[in-house]
Amino acid sequence: MKKIFISVFVIVALATVTSKAQNLSSSYNTALGVKIWDDGGGITLKHFVGNNNSLEGIGYFWKGGTRITGLYEFNYDIAGAPGLKWYVGPGVHVGFYNEYYYDKYYNDGRTHGNYFGIDGVLGLDYKFNGAPINLSLDWQPSFEFGDNQGFMGSWGGLGIRYTFN
Repeated sequence: MKKIFISVFVIVALATVTSKAQNLSSSYNTALGVKIWDDGGGITLKHFVGNNNSLEGIGYFWKGGTRITGLYEFNYDIAGAPGLKWYVGPGVHVGFYNEYYYDKYYNDGRTHGNYFGIDGVLGLDYKFNGAPINLSLDWQPSFEFGDNQGFMGSWGGLGIRYTFN
């Protein structure tokens, strides 16, 4: 996971330096793609509903089950870095977990479970100037409600999306 974070920061830094030489708009309205995280991945759709506000839906799939997350994000420009924004916001999720999940984290004999929870998100978003590609890197701490559930801080990841205006 550390390699992914370091790689993305290098890519974003190089893209930021390259985009400073260009003078084109680097905004988008909607982006669809994939999100890669620890030992799974998912499908992500991000859509701006205002100048700086966006909705993001993520369907995660991994060995431990499936998780569907909805986030409301507040996006802010980073001065001196065209196309690069940081974002933060709240959200909710529902998780459908299997025996692998419980064996890995709890080893309590359960074979499956369905839970809901609340989420937060903190991340970086970069739209390549002149190309319909968007990268994001974020952390999504969450809290699940239910027996033996609680804080789960390992969600988020690297998003690679195709943008639409």
